[in-house]
Amino acid sequence: MFSSAKAFEGQHYSTLKRQCLQSGALFEDPLFPAVDDSLFYQGNRIGRVHWKRPEELCDDPHLFVDGISAHDLHQGQLGNCWFVAACSSLASRESLWQKVIPDWKEQEWDPEKADSYAGIFHFRFWRFGEWVDVVIDDRLPTVDNQLVYCHSNDSNEFWSALVEKAYAKVYGCYEALDGGNTADALVDFTGGVSEPMDLLEGQFAQDETARNQLFERVLKVHNRDGLISCSIRATTVEDMEARLDCGLVKGHAYAVTDVRKVRLGHGLLAYFKSEKLHMIRMRNPWGEKEWSGPWSDSSEEWKKVSKSEREKLGVTVQDDGEFWMNFEDFCHYFTDLILCRLINTSYLSIHKTWEEEVMRGLWLHRDEPLRNRAGGCINHKTTFLQNPQYVFDVRKVEDEVLICLQQKERRATPKEGKGENLAIGFDIHRVELNRKYRMHSAQQKVAGSIYINSRCVFLRKELKEGRYVIIPTTFDPGQQGEFLLRVFTDVPSDCKELTLDEPPQTCWTGMCGYPQLVTQVHVLSAEGLQGQDANGASDPYVIITCEGEKVRSPVHKDTRCPNFDIKGIFYRKKPKEGIHIEIYNKNVIVDTFLGQVTLFSDPNDRQEQHTVYLKDKGSRQDNNLPGTLTVRVITCTTLTNI
Repeated sequence: MFSSAKAFEGQHYSTLKRQCLQSGALFEDPLFPAVDDSLFYQGNRIGRVHWKRPEELCDDPHLFVDGISAHDLHQGQLGNCWFVAACSSLASRESLWQKVIPDWKEQEWDPEKADSYAGIFHFRFWRFGEWVDVVIDDRLPTVDNQLVYCHSNDSNEFWSALVEKAYAKVYGCYEALDGGNTADALVDFTGGVSEPMDLLEGQFAQDETARNQLFERVLKVHNRDGLISCSIRATTVEDMEARLDCGLVKGHAYAVTDVRKVRLGHGLLAYFKSEKLHMIRMRNPWGEKEWSGPWSDSSEEWKKVSKSEREKLGVTVQDDGEFWMNFEDFCHYFTDLILCRLINTSYLSIHKTWEEEVMRGLWLHRDEPLRNRAGGCINHKTTFLQNPQYVFDVRKVEDEVLICLQQKERRATPKEGKGENLAIGFDIHRVELNRKYRMHSAQQKVAGSIYINSRCVFLRKELKEGRYVIIPTTFDPGQQGEFLLRVFTDVPSDCKELTLDEPPQTCWTGMCGYPQLVTQVHVLSAEGLQGQDANGASDPYVIITCEGEKVRSPVHKDTRCPNFDIKGIFYRKKPKEGIHIEIYNKNVIVDTFLGQVTLFSDPNDRQEQHTVYLKDKGSRQDNNLPGTLTVRVITCTTLTNI
């Protein structure tokens, strides 16, 4: 997967390095030159900058000194704590940083092979659905011989500064990294899915049960190599990076570097006690300024924990920016949490495997309503359904579905006036089980995301068995842009875009005919069905048949009054032919017939909803059987009305 990363801007690392080694010249990147335009949008803000290679800054440069860790990072003069916090999380995951920093041994400075150094490095980021390989030279911005931006504790360690430069190149300049979103960086490092959580809205500080459930979720994400970040919301400009009495900083991104259940007590007794404390460890990208409350580095609480347990946790008494908190205090002070899951799609894994569908789409404004694909959110009722539409199936009785909508990055193009993200979101509608053409009238909305001008919006939702349509939109109509839609389900969902408005005309249309009507059949419920099982109930399901096309509902267990709530849509060439609805009881060998009805629907029918008695079949179809069926039927002569 990662070996096939796409070369960013067409620059191939191995080719460029070979050319440099053959010519004996150090690489100078023509696409991200050592000039102020690579630093700022407009004008120099920090005075005269000198671009220097690591060998000009120290005698013995390395990518890594004593390995890689969260302590390698210090923020510098840029408001990119979001990026540095994400890097801190990345540094704690060897399997992840080795994807971002490929071939690191080959890229490392080697004093014994000085002739292999060419001043060129490459790093990989996940960008809009694919991994890209970004080439840079190693000229870094300095003032007074000190790195201006991200740097390490060790003056001869440069991985963080070089990763930051590659990331700045992708975004257009270093200033583009000022005031970004940690969730975006976590996704760019992993290809995962970020779920932002509002800790205030969830009332986790007050609700112990909800807090314990949240901790288990956070622990699971951490244990499965996900990345986590958190922050305390700043509500005013003055609040930004204001330090609280407890040592925490508002409006500032922290990396979560560990999540544990800590055993209290000493010696053998500790192992037999069930008391464990929920703990979380964080790091301030500044490399200093820590939490000073309970379980801070030198607090009395650590005496409750054995020495071996403290060593296992790596507790240190120094102002290195890293500290532990118990989860209750964490939920009391922090307001926002970002969980970046690595969605596992490998069938070889022992963990839950997800099925992923990836769709690329476009919001594109056109004047003709049926061709317009930029209709705005559901507030704009006349244009909402003109947006792109994607159909998918939930094939289990109930399934947890993860949906992520991502718009194409605009941060990299502010010079053209496109630097602001659009406000985006999506709605999910439950539709007919056989729908294969676009929706033209609103159906049952079952879920929807928030609308926000962030790069991604995420939703997790339990959905019942059935067919659904996702409608991704911008908030306002007429706005244009590219987007990526990712849908994760437990079993394949067969997600695809609905592109046609109605059945297409073909070379066979003249011979076979073309639909004259469209009819939507909504089977709502049945009452008083025959009891077939030993307990007096049944396991009924319903089949709708129209002109040879069938729609079958899921089985409803142990009931004589099922709430079917299923729909079928039929494009009808023979308006006078009836619509047949049959109910059966599910058995192990042969299913039992419970009754049927035949309906005739005309566009002029005023009454849409009918409650009818069930009939027998064959020669006995005039006989009533126990039970009634409630059905809603809508018929239109215009095929693009439903």
